Amino acid sequence: MTNIFQHFPEAALKAEAETFETLLSQPNVRIERIISTGQASPEGFWYCQPQGEWVVVLQGSAGLRFENESEVHVMQAGDFINIPAQARHRVEWTDANGPTVWLAVHYGLVDD
Repeated sequence: MTNIFQHFPEAALKAEAETFETLLSQPNVRIERIISTGQASPEGFWYCQPQGEWVVVLQGSAGLRFENESEVHVMQAGDFINIPAQARHRVEWTDANGPTVWLAVHYGLVDD
């Protein structure tokens, strides 16, 4: 057993980089912990994934935007959203005052 709020990777502890850790991987599903420390998607970059992704912010906050929407979804601890496969989206900002801890469930995965 481990705790989602403990044992952060060194890069996250030093706020050097956003980190992605697979917690569970099974056919067609992957659960990961993402730790952001003020990062955002690069200017002009959009994620467009072949699988769906359900994400919840467990700690901190973030701004998530979909390409087809002008509004930024401000996410606080406890907020979750489903990102359908092929939905172009980006992270506009994450909390710079402390780590933002996400739990992401990727589903409908094609073989890696």
